[in-house]
Parts: sequence; structure tokens; C-alpha cells
Amino acid sequence: MDGEFDTLILNGKIATAAECFPGDIAIKDGKIYAIAPDLKAFKAKNVIDAEGAYITPGGVDGHVHVDQESTPGGQDYPYRGSDGFESGSRSAIAGGTTTMLPFAMQHRHRPDHTLEDVIGHYHELATGNSYCDYGFHLIITDPTPDRLAEFPTLISRHGISSVKLYMTYDRLKLNDYEILHTISAARKEGITPMIHAENIDIISFFSEELEKLDLLDPYSHARSRPALAEHEATNRAIVLSELMNVPILLVHVSSPGSVQRIRKGQGKGLPIYAETCPQYLLLTDHGLQQPNYEGSKCVCSPPLRPSKEDLDGLWNGLRNGTFTIISSDHCPFRMDEPLGKPVAIKDSGKEGGDWRLIPNGIPGIETRVPLLFTFGVCTGRLSIERFVQLTSTNTAKLYGMYPTKGTIMPGSDADLVIWHAEGKYKPTKLTNAMLHHNCDYTAFEGMEMLNWPRFTLLRGEVVWDHDKGEVTGSKTAGKFVKREPSWFARNQILFDDHTRYQFKNEWRPKYDGFP
Repeated sequence: MDGEFDTLILNGKIATAAECFPGDIAIKDGKIYAIAPDLKAFKAKNVIDAEGAYITPGGVDGHVHVDQESTPGGQDYPYRGSDGFESGSRSAIAGGTTTMLPFAMQHRHRPDHTLEDVIGHYHELATGNSYCDYGFHLIITDPTPDRLAEFPTLISRHGISSVKLYMTYDRLKLNDYEILHTISAARKEGITPMIHAENIDIISFFSEELEKLDLLDPYSHARSRPALAEHEATNRAIVLSELMNVPILLVHVSSPGSVQRIRKGQGKGLPIYAETCPQYLLLTDHGLQQPNYEGSKCVCSPPLRPSKEDLDGLWNGLRNGTFTIISSDHCPFRMDEPLGKPVAIKDSGKEGGDWRLIPNGIPGIETRVPLLFTFGVCTGRLSIERFVQLTSTNTAKLYGMYPTKGTIMPGSDADLVIWHAEGKYKPTKLTNAMLHHNCDYTAFEGMEMLNWPRFTLLRGEVVWDHDKGEVTGSKTAGKFVKREPSWFARNQILFDDHTRYQFKNEWRPKYDGFP
């Protein structure tokens, strides 16, 4: 190894999805150049002493809502959450996330907009405004033949290999017929469908009954969406996936009953992947019951579940491998803005508001990685290797970014998190004042954090420095990541029907993109 490196990281415990070992890392031109037991003899422009602390791959958050036009409930006007690309990505790097995947949304009320129009608009919002690297998912709300005909160019031209489908929300939902057409088109191109699984008819029925009883407080949001609504839709999504032999990701799974249904499908060899979020591991619906409309801070969908047993059931899903990834589902709305959480008071005309009009979502992009480190690794519930799988490696693999992202190996982007060494971080109560998003609360307020990223590196540059207490990166540093088909699909027989019973006239589209 000749010449000078850009950065040397010494005295680290390097953790990947497979192993953890002591070593040093050399970085050059934004890439990991070398990993070795001892690189102290080499020269570098910058040297970081990890002091024996863990070094993990930069977090990859596969479920983020920033600068996304949406509607909170019965309203007809569009609005956005409180974080755009600049503040959302700033918050990401301060919490150890170096790549995020937000959503570009197709709108049903704009049928003249092509998918290319949607993607182009989102590039305009993101370019020059992101502290971290990013890619896009596409939300499909109107799968007309013309729009599905654009699927063949999503990966080759746009570097987008995933689409999100909703089974709920009036303005977003697809029926089973539309889902089948969409996942059939996705299968043909090697695109991974993500599915929000809740039964809209169950939700509509309970919503009407709650209105008759004048139960419109934030807690009634959870009453309207029982766990069985998620269980039924989860099972239906798995059946549709099996019918088409297409891999799917079930997003933000919130209840043990859904975990059991997913694990049963996986046990049959079906390509079913699953995501959960810190809020479903750490919070119960007690937060929804807070007085004076404070419960609206915890309104998200699916809702928080009632008991510690629900939380434990999801932790079991992390440990036994049912869950593939952990994402934040970052979707922030302020309490002090008329179009934030209080919009339900304004539009309902009721002092206590109307939960049906409350914007769904909570902030979490900055807290995702530190919370899982604290309540997973530090408590012994998760190994450091499993932590890396869930927060980084598996997300990069699932969404076609591996091994450029999501791992520590020569040739990969030098996206790294250096943690505080044992005994060097003073346990700290989490407060919103510590965070860098554009939201005036965190649902995790008061939780004791046992560690936090000391440094975050994006392609070799220190972009978060906890020692200085500041973001040191630039909002122009983030680059768009063009993605390929899922790495999991490359390494499993998902599209080859020869292992399955052959219909005499095979009607499912074939996918020939993998060698």
C-alpha cells in the first residue's frame, strides 16, 4: 500500500453483519481501501482514534417520508410534513444514518403525471439539499396500463427498484385486482413491492361506529385499527405474493399476530420480507391516551399496540430472523403549526379534534439507530452483528445497494459510524432539544440513551462530530444512489418457476434479468 490515505481509523472493533473483530480502516477517495489488524505505520491526512469502540456501517433507512405531498384525512388540500430533504437528512447523519430512501408519490388526482414526471419533481426537491446519500421508492396509487408500462425503465433509466402499495387510506389504496396487476408488472422487471397491510373495510366500519359514540379523541385512532385489521391484510398480501411468486416487503409491522403469519409464509419458502420500526418495539398506546390533545403526537399507522406482550412479540421477531430490516417510518408533523397535528382541531371545529383528520406519523430518522443500539445491543437483546443486519446491511441488500452501501469491506463506500467506547458515554435522557429534525417533539422523550454515534462518516468525510456537538457535513454532500434489483432476489430462486408445480399454460410473467 503506497502513498498517503485520506483517513485512517485506528483501534476499532469493526462490526459487520457476519462478524466483529479488532482492526483499523484505511479510506481513500471516499472508499474503504484497506482493513487490517494494524495500520498505524501508514500516513494519512486525518487520523481518528476509535478508542476501542464499535465501528459499524452507516445506517440505511429504507422508509422515510420527507418533502412528500400528502393529505391527512378528509381534507381535499395537499400538505407536507415538517421535514424536507435538508432538515430530514441533517437529522439522519446526526443519528448515524448515511443513506435514506424516501418516497416519491404518484397522485391519483393527477392522471396526466407520468412516473417520470413524479421522479423528476422529487429530484428537483432533493438535489443540493441532502446531507446524506439517498434514493427513491415510488408510491403507486393509480396503476393504469400507461403507468405500468413505465415499469421497464424504472431500474435501467432511473435506478429505482422498489414500489410501495397501500391496502388502506381512501386516496391511496389499491384493491386486490390492482395489486395483482402491479406486482405482476413488478415481478417481470425485478422490482420489489412494499405493502402497507391494513384492511380498509374493517377500519371504515370501526370508524363509523366510533363516530356514532362521539369517540373522536386521538386514542380512538388505535380503536379504529385493531390488530386483526393488520393480520387479515398481511395474510392477504402473502397470498397474493404466493399466487404471483413475487417477493414482497411488509412494511411497519406492528403486532405479534402479523409476525406469526409472516413467519409461517417464510417457513413455506415464500419470499416474504418484513420491516418494523422502533415505535413498535418501545412504545404502547398509552401515549395516545395523554390529555389535552397530546395523544396526537403518537398517532401513526398502524397504531401503537396496547401491551408489553405486543412489544416482546416484535423483539422475538427480531431475534428469530422474521424481520429483515428496521426502518424509522419518519413522518414528522409539528404541534405548533396549523397544518401540523392540530389541523384536526382546525378542520373539525371541535376543541378535542377528530382523530380521522390527524396527520399520521411521528419523527424518528435520527433516533432509529441509537435506540436500537441502546435497547438492543447494550441490553443484550441483539448481537452487534444482528444490529448491523437490521439497521444497514439487509436494507442495502433488499433495495439493491449492496455492497456499495451497508457493509465494511474494501471497495465499499466509506459510510461508517464510530460509537463511543465503553465507559466514555454518559447515559443521557433523550430530549427533543438534542435532535436536528424540524419537529417540536419526539415520541421517545425521556428514554435513557446508553450510547450515541460519536462520528458519522459519509464516503470518508466526517459529517457528524459528537465531540464537537455539531453536524460538520454539507447539505450538498448527499448523492442520489441508483439501485439495482434486490440482492436477495439475486441469491435465491424467486423468479424461476421450475422448482414449483408447473401449470400447463404458465401465465405468470418470467423474469430473465439475473444470470
